[in-house]
Amino acid sequence: MDLEDLALLLPPATLAALANGWLREDCPGLNYAALVAGAAPSQAVLWTKSPGVLAGRPFFDAIFAWVSCQVSWLLPEGSKLVPVAKVAEVWGPAHCLLMGERVALNTLARCNKVASSAAAAVEAARGAGWAGHMADTRKTTPGFRLVEKYRLLVGGATSDCYDLGGLVMVKDNHVVAAGGVKKAVQRGQQASNFTLKVEVECSSLQEALEAAEAGADLVLLDNSDELHPTAEVLKARFPSVGVEASGGIMLGNRPRFCGPHIDVISLGMLTQSALALDFSLKLFADEATPVPYAHRS
Repeated sequence: MDLEDLALLLPPATLAALANGWLREDCPGLNYAALVAGAAPSQAVLWTKSPGVLAGRPFFDAIFAWVSCQVSWLLPEGSKLVPVAKVAEVWGPAHCLLMGERVALNTLARCNKVASSAAAAVEAARGAGWAGHMADTRKTTPGFRLVEKYRLLVGGATSDCYDLGGLVMVKDNHVVAAGGVKKAVQRGQQASNFTLKVEVECSSLQEALEAAEAGADLVLLDNSDELHPTAEVLKARFPSVGVEASGGIMLGNRPRFCGPHIDVISLGMLTQSALALDFSLKLFADEATPVPYAHRS
């Protein structure tokens, strides 16, 4: 898939609403610095100061569109960034450029951190010869889920269910509340009909087999000490049941979770632990274009 096409997944009205909300958070009232900047037509350059993967162009565009500025990108979505590099140019009234600056940079920095982590995870998995899906979880930043899910796709990973409406996710607490694995699966099937899959979190081979026998479509083996033996037995008896591994998975220990009977590896760290990338937006006059220093780790 062309990474530029991923922007088609983002509803324009939702993009505009997000951009408006972020800008209102940063400037809910009087903007005194606008009097300092003035309204003269101005131009700025977006620089990357740390390595990573470019992701989040639609959100950056939406923010500056809301403040009457235009963006011209010099690199396509998904590009590998090598500092110091010019990424885009932005035009508009000086006070508008500066109003959108911090919000746009914050969003882009967070976008790129997840995309970079996802790309690293997928590359490591493919290098190990594992052909399954590397996915995220619902452990996202409140109010920022759409951004994090989008940039995960740019990084080449798979997005887990976007929200509770995308999958009947039966966790351990649901099993307790329902009175057992079988009852939990049955209730999940009644709710989902033919439109949704039912996934059950299991902590043992017995629970996994019980869930599959009850009709679960997916089994989540979370923090399982016998991950691969459990998956092998489960697949032997129920080859059509998908197996997802999760719990305590990081980039460093990820290879030991890859296996021939594991279909999905989900990592909460893709959205929780990745470091933000460093960008800067510099205004310039005439032909003098300031070049920032590279990020020093």
